[in-house]
Amino acid sequence: METFSRRTMVDRVPMTARGYEQIKTDLKQLKSVERPKNIKEIEEAIAHGDLSENAEYHAAKERQGHLEARISLLEDRLARAQVIDPSGQTTDQVRFGCTVRLEDAETAEEVRYTIVGEDESDVSQGRISLTSPVGRALMGKAVDDTVEVKVPKGNRKLDVLEILIES
Repeated sequence: METFSRRTMVDRVPMTARGYEQIKTDLKQLKSVERPKNIKEIEEAIAHGDLSENAEYHAAKERQGHLEARISLLEDRLARAQVIDPSGQTTDQVRFGCTVRLEDAETAEEVRYTIVGEDESDVSQGRISLTSPVGRALMGKAVDDTVEVKVPKGNRKLDVLEILIES
């Protein structure tokens, strides 16, 4: 029984309200636009006759498989979503949903990251996953802490300058 409860905790998918809404929007697009379009493609390909050598049919069926897999994945994410609202949190340490202003100890370059769920991460937009190496290293840290994290380019030392809760 303990394994089940531990697994249930692990199975939760943390995300922001914004991330949850984006998944809902993506899922609606797939179900109401992409899936019907794909069904029409399959029907048109079938109308062309011999399916064994019908490239359009095989491509449409392959696309159908990708669509259904993506729909299943998004439905699963929504079912296991744990929407976390950071607005009530304190800024004494880095937590999910907060924004962290950092300085690279070697280059003095400042960066700003918001800690988000895996499906929401986009480094170019300053959103990193809490499961990324930098995200994991930052969790629980406070202002003036230094974290050393192994990244693809080597080790990086980052000084925590500020922790913010942005709406």
